[in-house]
Amino acid sequence: MKIGFVGLGNVGGKLANNLLENNFQISVFDKNHILMDEFKLKGAETAKSIKDLVMNSDILITCLPSPKICAEVLESKDGIIDTIQKDQIWIEMSTTEDEQLKKHASLIQQKNAIALEAPVSGGCHRAATGNISIFVGGSREGFDKAMPVLKCLGRKILYTGDFGSASILKVITNYLATVHLVALGEAWTIASKSNLDLNKTFKGIAASSGNSFVHETESQVILNGSYNINFTMDLVEKDVGLFQDLATKLGIELEISPLVLDIIKDARKTFGDRAWSSMVVKRLENKYNTAFRAEGYPEELLDLEEKQLGYEI
Repeated sequence: MKIGFVGLGNVGGKLANNLLENNFQISVFDKNHILMDEFKLKGAETAKSIKDLVMNSDILITCLPSPKICAEVLESKDGIIDTIQKDQIWIEMSTTEDEQLKKHASLIQQKNAIALEAPVSGGCHRAATGNISIFVGGSREGFDKAMPVLKCLGRKILYTGDFGSASILKVITNYLATVHLVALGEAWTIASKSNLDLNKTFKGIAASSGNSFVHETESQVILNGSYNINFTMDLVEKDVGLFQDLATKLGIELEISPLVLDIIKDARKTFGDRAWSSMVVKRLENKYNTAFRAEGYPEELLDLEEKQLGYEI
């Protein structure tokens, strides 16, 4: 089985590397030729173009940073839609707009190929080990055919139903994570200005009903001061924007989402597009002249759990 992989960024590169480590024959494509060269040294083939990638693959995986780039890769002349062949499988692992996804899936299916969406959740450190979670939407038959690949990319794999359902679920989970990150900034500010021991505060939150995956992970790099969560401000604004757009389309007037989006936009303006998303809490550190720091926390998160072959949940 030959796999073509487009997009070797923070998440895509880690997922593609898992395929190599599981002895899949893969060919890669990215506009960043340095990343392509790195994968060539690891044993991957490098494609000269999207068309070249498609013509030499059984399964095509895209993992791209924005709806605009997804459209370029799929819709351009000699892109995936132009060149995909009957019975090939396209798996979209980007977090993107559900209407765009459905449009691409329809065009893929008109070529008698299989379209699946498979966004991931759980952080870049888990993408690196293959322990990340994957939501999959599309035909059940396509899901079953792709499962040998999916179970090497992630651990907990959820079949969500029709195409589009997985991406909506992913946008919801990203929104919830961002809300808790913003709330943590306020919690750490109160703790710091109250002169609490921040190490004990971390443990207390982790042992309480206020705990979350975001606290267990992102609070560690916040307390270290690196903020290095391998996810950037432009991407988190995109994710919360997708959630807000979905609400608008459904005619739902949300209360918290617009506030969170304004906070993220302010953080992006203050710290820059490529600043780590967890730096949103630094707005309050700066405003109240404090620092959320404690000894013994890592500069970057590592997944220390043993790799397990993926399974459907």
